[in-house]
Amino acid sequence: MNQDASNFVQGVDTAFVVILGICLFFLIGITVVMIYFVVKYHKKRHPKPVDVKDNLTLEITWTVIPTLLVLVMFWYGWLGYEPMRKVPEGALTIKATGQMWAWIFEYENGKVSDNLVVPIGKPVKLNLSSPDVLHSLYIPAFRIKEDVVPGLNNYMWFRSDKLGEYDILCAEYCGVRHSYMLSKVIVKPVDEYLEWYNAPADTTKKALPVGLQVLQRNGCVTCHSTDGSKIVGPSFKGLFGNTSLVVNESGDKIKMTVDETYIRRSIYEPNTDLVDGYNKGLMVSYKDRVNEEEIKEIVKYLKTLK
Repeated sequence: MNQDASNFVQGVDTAFVVILGICLFFLIGITVVMIYFVVKYHKKRHPKPVDVKDNLTLEITWTVIPTLLVLVMFWYGWLGYEPMRKVPEGALTIKATGQMWAWIFEYENGKVSDNLVVPIGKPVKLNLSSPDVLHSLYIPAFRIKEDVVPGLNNYMWFRSDKLGEYDILCAEYCGVRHSYMLSKVIVKPVDEYLEWYNAPADTTKKALPVGLQVLQRNGCVTCHSTDGSKIVGPSFKGLFGNTSLVVNESGDKIKMTVDETYIRRSIYEPNTDLVDGYNKGLMVSYKDRVNEEEIKEIVKYLKTLK
């Protein structure tokens, strides 16, 4: 017996099939009637046009039937949607942050992951947030999608009874690297999930410089490369200690040395002194997400990228 990837698959697919079936019925029906009328009322058969009088029965029929069909589509749609807004008690709560251009998942014990790891058979609630622009968390295999709106508290939930990995996409155009905003839902057996959940930080990540870990955790490397290549923002490679041509708030172009003060201002006030040639407004302030100690670690890491 095949298991659905999530508890919402059957309801959503049923609504889709019902709506698709009604649409196909009318597509075929209207096409057949149109061809019939074209043939029956062709000019050769009726060279002299005549008025067609009203038909009360016909008018009632074509009003009542579509109304009933719309109500049927609404009913099946509601049956699929209504459970999505009722989160079961005891659901595992995870904070899901969408930002340009990455997904970040934070668990109740403080663990952070760029993939959504969940236990099989357990309800999971995602509290959705965005620090920058509008995103939309979409898991096609689970048949769920919810907007992630800056300043708005939103949520979604699901339960998966099938082990495996499933794609997470952003379904709302959010900028030039929208199509790269990819992640995974990894459904594990409960014991494996608990082992992962309670395990210390990944030893591979532990070996990484703290500053790089901060940059990765906040999605900075999705816009700023570390190898010199140009993405959306200036590359981190060779940045620290060099002179950059920037556009200040007055619109004047000035040269500034990239030092610790410059790095701090770029993180806290990213649109104050913008590097010439880059678009204003793409980066938001990280003042509430990166503290002074982390900035020092970032500076320490940038110094190594000569």
